[in-house]
Amino acid sequence: MIRDDIDRIGVIGAGTMGSGIAQVAATTGYDVVVRDVEAAYVESGFETIDDSLARLADRDALTESPSTIRDRIDGTTDLEDVADCDVVIEAVLERMDVKREVFADLERICDEDVLLATNTSTLSITSIASALDRPDRVVGLHFMNPVPIMDGVEVVVGEKTTAQAVELAHDLAEEMGKTTWESDDKPGFVTNRILMPWINEGIRAYDEGVASKEDVDAGMELGTNVPMGPLTLADHIGLDVCLHATETLYEELGDRYKPAYLLKRKVEAGDLGKKTGEGFYSYD
Repeated sequence: MIRDDIDRIGVIGAGTMGSGIAQVAATTGYDVVVRDVEAAYVESGFETIDDSLARLADRDALTESPSTIRDRIDGTTDLEDVADCDVVIEAVLERMDVKREVFADLERICDEDVLLATNTSTLSITSIASALDRPDRVVGLHFMNPVPIMDGVEVVVGEKTTAQAVELAHDLAEEMGKTTWESDDKPGFVTNRILMPWINEGIRAYDEGVASKEDVDAGMELGTNVPMGPLTLADHIGLDVCLHATETLYEELGDRYKPAYLLKRKVEAGDLGKKTGEGFYSYD
């Protein structure tokens, strides 16, 4: 059995996704422990949280003060500090070896009734959990970026994941104010299986001279009623993240997911989108 009385949530990784998950959990009343491998990464995560809370407060989008929410979040570099959490959500690098190592450590320090969730956007839940003695308590909780703004969470069911773990994952995400949908553990799940080729084809259309980047984006925004065109969205996600996701899908599903040449060239040049100031567009 997996415990369903959740008060304290551990988050592994203080980057964009980890800090966002921690913020949303604290905003909905949970105590949170955020762990990363270096103090500088933890501090950077808290800066991201503070900035996000301040912007939400300016829009009167919070029911409590930013300081009250922030006081629910502790930061650490010691993995043992998440051992007393009721749920742990991993949000580290999208690398199978890194995630497997994290989950092996979590299985060692956490009680057997603690739900272990991964925020992976493309990697197999079954593979991540394969080396564990209890793979049945591992589930995918794929939050959308930016986590404090986006309403959706994708619950991904591994080969060994129990029905109780799936139900608890849905309940937890909904308690955090999110709407969930469910996916089997197939490459890319629902979102990235469809989203990444859409972004990839938008990049190809621009690179092949079908239209300017502005018109590629405008055509999709105005023609399909999406809030962002593929090039703008890629910049916001991070071109390196898009490339890695597309390469993973290419390995699993074949040529229809082959990364666009211009996407690879941008990443090689270090132009990763909004986070570096340069991608398909320029940012302050």
